[in-house]
Amino acid sequence: MNERGTIAALAMDQRSSLKRSLEKAGATSVTDATLAAFKQTVTSVLTRYASAVLLDPEYSLSALETRAPGTGVLLSYERSGYDPGVKGRLPALLTHWSVRRLVEAGANAVKVLLYYNPFDEQSINDQKHAFIERVGAECASQDVSFFLEPLAYDDNYDILGADFARVKPEYVTAIMREFSQARYGVDLLKVEIPINTAYLASSKAYKGGTVVYDYATALEHFRVAAAAAEKPFLYLSAGVNDDVFRESLEMASEAGVSFSGVLCGRATWKDGIPIFVQGGAAALEAWLMERGVQNIQALNETLATTTQPWYSVYGGLENIEIV
Repeated sequence: MNERGTIAALAMDQRSSLKRSLEKAGATSVTDATLAAFKQTVTSVLTRYASAVLLDPEYSLSALETRAPGTGVLLSYERSGYDPGVKGRLPALLTHWSVRRLVEAGANAVKVLLYYNPFDEQSINDQKHAFIERVGAECASQDVSFFLEPLAYDDNYDILGADFARVKPEYVTAIMREFSQARYGVDLLKVEIPINTAYLASSKAYKGGTVVYDYATALEHFRVAAAAAEKPFLYLSAGVNDDVFRESLEMASEAGVSFSGVLCGRATWKDGIPIFVQGGAAALEAWLMERGVQNIQALNETLATTTQPWYSVYGGLENIEIV
């Protein structure tokens, strides 16, 4: 975190999604070395402007050496993706890693991504609840912070469609309430913006067509979701453009939401993917030094006026007891 007690973290733990993006941009062979080179380059440039970086232990350990001095380290613990042949998008941990090993590798915090439908079958969610309880207990045993990234989904909906946009606020609110419970051992939630701004007519993401929210209703969705959280939380960018993400953060602030920062990845660096495919690491570095830095500095300026310290959810540092 920074001196204000807020978090301006760079997310660079994408694995299968990054591979697909590189292939879509024209890469003919995406090897482990390709992924590592991309991650090293982004980390070396953009961590100069970030309080922390989220990496994965599969392809990013070499990037740890390229981060700016003083940058905090979060490491992902989950396997990338899920088995589409098994109902429920069940989570799994990296086979050769433990929280102890992640800490030994340099982690200041451990992150787990969880696909979660709060209205799914009880048998499925019971498995997910027990899974998070185990990770939380493991983090507590190593005295390391546990960041949980729960992503809302429902296999009965197109996640990007208008029908899911209508129910998304309810899903995000239920998720924030569920994983704020002490039994999970979560220290900080990394959550989605509770609306899909592509269906808000006044937003930068709106491209015409169906409108799901008016502006006042959208602000109320921010308030209701935030009120369900009893843990500090960050917003994730979910791959939207940087200007769209900043606008969403400004809406959260206007709604009076006390969020503690961001873990922002693709919104900052995704436009550098075709540059890397066409010109390699040197071309990507040059692009990052100009456009990538502009993106992250603009985000930092937004955070300076919209965020609250992580300890504000507890009423201030004076109300926190260290045990």
